[in-house]
This record gives sequence, C-alpha cells and structure tokens, in this order.
Amino acid sequence: MSNSQIQIFDTTLRDGEQVPGCKLNTEQKLIIARQLEKLGVDVIEAGFPISSPGDFKSVKAISETVKHVTVCGLTRAVQKDIEVAAEALKGAKRPRIHTGIGTSDSHIKYKFNSTREEILVRAYDAVRYAKSFVEDVEFYAEDAGRTDNEYLARVCEAAIKAGATVLNIPDTTGYCLPSEYGAKIKYLMEHVKGIEKAILSCHCHNDLGLATANSIEGVINGARQIECTINGVGERAGNTALEEVVMILKQHPYLNLDTHINSKEIYKTSQLVSNHMGVYTQPNKAIVGSNAFAHSSGIHQDGMIKNRETYEIIDPKEVGVTDSAIILTARSGRAALAYRAKNIGYELTKLQLDEVYASFLLFADTKKEVDDNDIHEIIVTSAVYPQIISA
Repeated sequence: MSNSQIQIFDTTLRDGEQVPGCKLNTEQKLIIARQLEKLGVDVIEAGFPISSPGDFKSVKAISETVKHVTVCGLTRAVQKDIEVAAEALKGAKRPRIHTGIGTSDSHIKYKFNSTREEILVRAYDAVRYAKSFVEDVEFYAEDAGRTDNEYLARVCEAAIKAGATVLNIPDTTGYCLPSEYGAKIKYLMEHVKGIEKAILSCHCHNDLGLATANSIEGVINGARQIECTINGVGERAGNTALEEVVMILKQHPYLNLDTHINSKEIYKTSQLVSNHMGVYTQPNKAIVGSNAFAHSSGIHQDGMIKNRETYEIIDPKEVGVTDSAIILTARSGRAALAYRAKNIGYELTKLQLDEVYASFLLFADTKKEVDDNDIHEIIVTSAVYPQIISA
C-alpha cells in the first residue's frame, strides 16, 4: 500500500447498527454492503458473528457476496468468538478477523478484574489464535484513548509479535482532544518495535464532537486506516463520519493523503443507509445534510449566483448531489428572487424586480420558505405583471 493511501474501514453494519432501533436484517445488510463496495471502501466490518444467529448469517452472506473488498468480523479475545467468526468468513475472498481487548486501567480493573500482564498475554493469544484461521488479523486495544501510551505500545508490540496486520487504536469514549490523539499515534509510530509490519488504524467516537478531527490528526501522524460509518451513525453520539474524513482529505491535497472512495456515490449511500436504518439525518449535517448546499442569506445567495466558490468549498456534484439550492426566505435579497423567477420563466427588469421584491418580503414574513408556486403567485398579482407579460 502506498504511504499516502488511507484505507477506509466501514463499520456501518457493525458499530453503526448498534444505534437503538436501527437493527438491519440480512437482506438490508446485503443491499448496503453492495453499495459500500460500489462506493469504494477497503474493508466492510460486516458484524459480530457470535453475538446472534442473525449476525452470523449476515456476515456469512456478505462474505459470499462482495468480491473486491475485505470482509471483517468482530470478536472478543475469546477462542469461541474467533472460531465462530472464522466460520462466518469462510466464503470471503479477503477475510479479516478483528479481535481485541480493553487496555485502559479502567477496563483492566473494573471490566476484567485483571492485571496489565494478564491482558498482554490475552492480547497475544487472541491474535495468535485468529492468525491460525486467516492471514489478515486486526487487533483492537479498546479504550486506547485513555490508555497510558507506554503500556499501549507494549500491547501493540505483543499483537505484532503474534501476527497482527492492523492495530486499531480506538478512542472508545470520544474523550481525546485532537492534539492528544495525534500525539498518541505519533508515539506508537516512534516507539513500537516492528510497527512497520502493521498498519495503525483510527477508530474514534463522537461523544465530544471530535471524532472526525481526531481521525484526521491520526492519519496526519502516521495512521493509515480510518474506521468510520455512513452519516456518522453508531454507539451513543456516533462514530467518525465516512463522508467527512473522505472529503477533508480530498479538499486538502497538500496533506498528500488519499482514499479509494468514489465520492460521487456518497450522497446515494447516505440516503440508502438513512432509509434502511430509519435514522433521520440532521439538515445541517456536513456533506450529506439537506442544508449542506443550501443558501438562504441574501449576501450568500448573491455571492453564489455570481460565483459558486464564494460560499461553497465543495462542488455538490462531487458527492452526488444534483446542485446547490437557493432557498427563498425573508432574509433573501433581490438577486436570489430574480434568479429563482428566471428559473420559472420570468425575466424581470430592475424596476419590475423592485416592485415584486416589496410584495415578496411581505409574503416571506408569513412563511418560512417561498417556493416556485409562491413566486408565480406574487408576480401575477403584482402591479407590474402586465408589463412582464407584454415583454
């Protein structure tokens, strides 16, 4: 893999599905998996096979269906988990087992009632056992964000010695600041023996709204995989949003980092996931929200009409959105009204526009958004309408 290439590990079907009320059946997972393959993700985490018969069935079905991406199954550092995942992944052209254990003092003491040394052994043994089934083994150090860096480096070394090909460094609780998370990745790059044998991966949660920023800091500091979900869905406040990290890297070419994602499939994929999960995407959601390319302020609209790049850093067509939207509200100016009127067949002179605009403002104060039918009604009831017709 090129040192500038960032692998996109999509966990919509595993971590993303952990949103309450978002359970997907096998057929829905297959539909989304096919679209994720079309989108160009490198890895699909298809599920947690031992968690339920339905999840096992879904991982198995996806493994047998997609052909060009790695299919991954999650496990705990438990032999039975690993055996079941290996069975579910048998049909995959590129199988990966994702195994791991909590490494923070909080997890070691309260979750496992264990010690650091015992966790090191369990981490090594889990990777070693997974390696007996598949070549590609990813190890996760759960709650790495709150794990002491020196100890985390020791865990990573143990996983590499056991054969891990990817080291997942999760900010499980979304606690880290971007500078802290970036420094953690940098520390591991510089202090883990054998780090050149594995890829560091970012898996960041959004509890403090920092998942995307942390993931970007992670790859700037040496990580070469980002674990993310469509629309940022996931446990609690969600995961890193795929569409955000992909477009950040695309819009900042000086970072010299790229992905295999076909960005023109982003909006379609977003809508598909939203519809099947039944999760409403907030209008102001970056990249895929309904307002992401909509403009209602008069100053912004005037700039947009003159040159789109005055207020948009992304061409909406780059993410599969048809076009930008000029939304007419009481905050809109003459330029926006003239633009929208022209779109429905009315070419207004400056004097005509002044007359119609006065009526428009009175109408706009009574309604949140003025649509094309409203524009037509405002014009045909204006004093200048006969002049417009004769023109």
